[in-house]
Amino acid sequence: MTNYKKFIPCIFLKNEKAVAGFQDSTVVSENPVQLARFYGENNADELLVFDLSTDDDSHERALDLIKEICHEAQIPVIGAGNVKRMEDIKKLLYAGCSRAALNYSKEGNVEITREVSLKFGKDKIVACIAEASEIETNAQLLGEFVEEVILIHEKTIKQAIEVAQLPVIVTLPEVSLDKIIELLSCETIAGVTGPAINENAKEINDIKDLCAGNGVKVRTFEPAIAWAELTKNSDGLVPVVVQDYKTREVLMVAYMNEEAYLHTLKSGRMTYYSRSRKEQWIKGETSGHFQYVKELTADCDKDTILAKVSQVGAACHTGSYSCFFNEIMKKEYDESNPLMVFESVLNVIKDRKVHPKEGSYTNYLFDKGIDKILKKLGEEATEIVIAAKNPNANEIKYEISDFLYHMMVLMVEKGVTWEEITEELDKR
Repeated sequence: MTNYKKFIPCIFLKNEKAVAGFQDSTVVSENPVQLARFYGENNADELLVFDLSTDDDSHERALDLIKEICHEAQIPVIGAGNVKRMEDIKKLLYAGCSRAALNYSKEGNVEITREVSLKFGKDKIVACIAEASEIETNAQLLGEFVEEVILIHEKTIKQAIEVAQLPVIVTLPEVSLDKIIELLSCETIAGVTGPAINENAKEINDIKDLCAGNGVKVRTFEPAIAWAELTKNSDGLVPVVVQDYKTREVLMVAYMNEEAYLHTLKSGRMTYYSRSRKEQWIKGETSGHFQYVKELTADCDKDTILAKVSQVGAACHTGSYSCFFNEIMKKEYDESNPLMVFESVLNVIKDRKVHPKEGSYTNYLFDKGIDKILKKLGEEATEIVIAAKNPNANEIKYEISDFLYHMMVLMVEKGVTWEEITEELDKR
């Protein structure tokens, strides 16, 4: 459990659209991914997504949409709905959800609680419960195998507070700020979700300020280093080096004044001071190419900030991903970043698929289709096993390289990226 109270908007997915609720099919957004991004941009702490699909085909489409939501939201996603067995929990977690929910209104979900918790970890499992009495009935099971409870019906909140022995996220209709603060002041309540949060998403930061002012601990990014402690240049500004948090590529350099510094911390989006326009600006406010803050670090002299960000689109106004593309000189050198090598090879394979080249072995594999690719992958896997029995270490190196190449052909054929693979590995 986090040590702060959470504000959690929710999205109800039906027919690949966001609808108003379980029983209300009014469409609130034609683009659930865009809606998820909106919630993330407004500093929500998590996002709860319910899959309301009714058949296997629509369920698979919903999972694809949840995968997109997890990628774009910039906040952890709890996946819920349509869970019948362990495989469904696995699909939600593999789609990118930080946690998956068991619906305790379904007896089968109660029965698989222990199994899925032991398989994926207690920290990956929450339980959606309609009535507070179900918390009491399943107290031992929940306490041992579930991290949090999401209480769906607001009418039993008082009873839930009395009987719950683990953190509870409560669903709220439109209620007053005083009521939200009162609930979050309760030790048992871990967070709030539902219409009360959805309809006030733009005001989450302001609501958090009110909560903090009333002694409720919420997630605000208070700096460990105050602006006064930073060493400014002659203009009273601090330079900021901006870096992609995944690839570590340097994207741009800009400047902050105190207002930009504090706005960046509060909003979670990189904000700078323009020396030419003499004004504060939020990166991406015009282009949509926002930079979401992952980490801010000051150097040894506290006169420069290193910002690690998630970059949407291009960082440079020219359309280039990075502002650093004007080569001055370059020596011959081997690329030492393994991920960059993998990306480079994968991009060549992608290009072969789009722009076939006569005599290309890669195009030969694509032309023969998935069965041929899988056959070659199997053969190369066998070659690795054989090479591993050979005392010469070079042989296994060659065979692993062959296997990885054929694996990347399969990745392109199936539309899988290295980013997705590394994200999945990181989760494990």
